[in-house]
Amino acid sequence: MKNKKNNNPQNMSFLDMVDQKVESLWDKGKEILSRFIRKPIFRRLRRWYLVSKRQMPNANNNRKLSAIFILGGSIVLLSTLICGRLLYVEGRQMVDGVSLDKKTKELYQGSREVEAKRGTIYDRNGVAIAKDATSYSVYAVLDKDYVGIENEKLYLQSKNISKVAEIFHKYLKMKVSFVEKQLEQAEDKHLKQVEFGTQGKGISIETRNKIEEALKKEHIKGIYFEKHPDRIYPNGVFASHLIGYADLVNQDDDSKGLHGVMGIEAAFNDQLDGTNGEEYFQKDVNGNPIPGTIVETKKASDGKDIYTTLDANLQTYLESLMTKVDKTYYPESMTAVLMKANTGEILAAAQRPSFNPETKAGLQNTKDSREAQWRNLLVQDAYEPGSVMKIFTVAAAIQCGKFNPNATYQAGSINVDGTTIRDWDYDKPKVLTYAQALAHSSNVGMVKLQQAMGPEWEEYLQKFGFTKKTNSALPGEVSGSMQTGTSVDQAMTAYGQAIAVTNFQMLRAYTAIANLGTMLKPQYISKIVDPTTKKVTEIEPKVEGHPITAKTAHEVLSIMQQTVDTPLGTGKDYSLPNYNSSVKTGTAQIFENGSYSLVDGDYIYSVVQMAPTEHPEYVMYVTLKRPHIPDSDPMTPTKLISSISTPMMERALALNTSASRYEVDRKSTDKKTNE
Repeated sequence: MKNKKNNNPQNMSFLDMVDQKVESLWDKGKEILSRFIRKPIFRRLRRWYLVSKRQMPNANNNRKLSAIFILGGSIVLLSTLICGRLLYVEGRQMVDGVSLDKKTKELYQGSREVEAKRGTIYDRNGVAIAKDATSYSVYAVLDKDYVGIENEKLYLQSKNISKVAEIFHKYLKMKVSFVEKQLEQAEDKHLKQVEFGTQGKGISIETRNKIEEALKKEHIKGIYFEKHPDRIYPNGVFASHLIGYADLVNQDDDSKGLHGVMGIEAAFNDQLDGTNGEEYFQKDVNGNPIPGTIVETKKASDGKDIYTTLDANLQTYLESLMTKVDKTYYPESMTAVLMKANTGEILAAAQRPSFNPETKAGLQNTKDSREAQWRNLLVQDAYEPGSVMKIFTVAAAIQCGKFNPNATYQAGSINVDGTTIRDWDYDKPKVLTYAQALAHSSNVGMVKLQQAMGPEWEEYLQKFGFTKKTNSALPGEVSGSMQTGTSVDQAMTAYGQAIAVTNFQMLRAYTAIANLGTMLKPQYISKIVDPTTKKVTEIEPKVEGHPITAKTAHEVLSIMQQTVDTPLGTGKDYSLPNYNSSVKTGTAQIFENGSYSLVDGDYIYSVVQMAPTEHPEYVMYVTLKRPHIPDSDPMTPTKLISSISTPMMERALALNTSASRYEVDRKSTDKKTNE
């Protein structure tokens, strides 16, 4: 008994469709003939034939003539129908709306995308930070129908299994017994293809080439490699949140390529991403490309290369300093940025917790929030900066003529509309000059300056760019916030509370001081290069405003130097050998769940350091949140931050020979200061 044919077109092959059509034509032909012979015209033709032959109708003659006419008519009609159908198919190249040419190509020809190379991310000197790579997985074809031109055997033959096991052991460190078992068991089960698990994945192009060379030398066929897109980050934890990382578009199908997930990889994904090409090939019976038949029809266009402003040497050094503090005192978070003062270029930037973009260690979803840290703290976290904000209060007061450095006031505490605002050493009241107020980090002195400025203070906050995004292009940047609804709120902003800022906003505002009045946008990209056209797009420094004059900036820098050099100063740990340093330290209460934490040690400690004072080349800004310092440990938060900021500043100044021209001037400046 014949099996019933599957009449569902979706489950039929092209040849089954043609066969079904021919059978249908045959059935229709028989039906038409049976109708035709019953027509009167057929009976008249039959009678005419009998009369012309002088024969009388009888039963035998009737049967013979009927058979002759049925057979002849059937042949003629079927031939006509089939020829007509074939001519129609030949002319239209269609069967039931299906293109014969298209079906033929689908049967014997294949195509696939040629993946474009994703652009490389470099440091300022051309050191690769993130680059494309291709890894490979190996597999063996055991299907004996897998043959090429002239029936060349392209499958792995049994006689070569032992030799393949030896080659895999040499280059992939697989056990010989494991390889032989995998292949022999697959043969016994009549499997067409076999893979080798994780040991057969993640193979470099160098290792693949060595294996292929060894196989070629032994004349072994049937071992093939499949390539997979990959992205490598050779420096490990290296400005990870700024650089970000790229991952597969589709985790189940790596043919879809990579896309940026965070940082520069995401912000500049369109530039880094290329345009894929296309290639055609002849297919074997299994749908695999036949060797030697692959033709490229559209060339892939690689993505653009991005050169950052980072310096690999400085960045590596910063990461090591951060790691030492992080692993010793376990702060909840840390940030550190070294910036070039006269361009806004970021030379090094790091945060803790961090992650390795290649292994993703540090991004796993665990209960430990430090290990699940996805936020870029430079732009995504808004926090109250505390006393490092006071340099802007002094700068604004100088600029609007409300600052007399020699005038005095009673430090300790001040009442603002029924609210008492205190200095950090309020239990030791003293008389200070306003110049000393900044060095000693007096809240009371800043409140008095804010009250003297009145509404102008809020205008200067706007001029310095607070509550405005830096438009960094980094994902998730926030704008911060400011409370100025009451006189108490306004007073608190003068010493860095009731105002939430981002790290990048602080850096932008600091350039107005360090760059002598000209405020610059923080910049982390230096140029973009198209590898195909060789076009170079330089990213120039961007001026964001002129909130103060150069004269005001010089005065602020000089007062900040007293933080390091005078007995009342809070920044003695930031002294630099051979260079004057302008510093402001900060200790900010942490505002959480609608109130300020009163727990001892619940602070964000910070420092901004600019050097040389006379004409700053660099700005260093460090924050340290909730470090765990044992009571028995003589270490202080200020010393912890200094262990990062001061060595970084020294290293940067040592690399920049142009800074040495200030050493002579500083001696005369010191004499004038001492006088």
